Amino acid sequence: MINVYLDDVRPCPQGFVAARSAEECLLLLAECEVDVLSLDFELGLGQPNGLSVVHGMIATARYPKRVYVHSSSMMGRAQMVRALRDAAPPGLAVHDGPMPAAVLAEAAVSMVRKDGGE
Repeated sequence: MINVYLDDVRPCPQGFVAARSAEECLLLLAECEVDVLSLDFELGLGQPNGLSVVHGMIATARYPKRVYVHSSSMMGRAQMVRALRDAAPPGLAVHDGPMPAAVLAEAAVSMVRKDGGE
């Protein structure tokens, strides 16, 4: 199981796989089991945005276990959260805002364990 961080400019937190485009994110969701997905809205001028990822998840019914919407775009964040909550897939936890420190620490620790660390 992996964690995915969708953002075209922000650094990817430890314990996450970076997705720098909507297409890359949807590919990871299609090919991997995802625990935490953190979404940005704006992914570059003229590029599909985070809402495209949400619509792709809904269309294919491929969801992570938890979604955090870390975008600084208030409108984009609201659209993504609303679409996911309206779809109401069973077992999906949708959080309107960035990941708390505990989630980031959990991801970093799980990565160390997978790599054979302490």
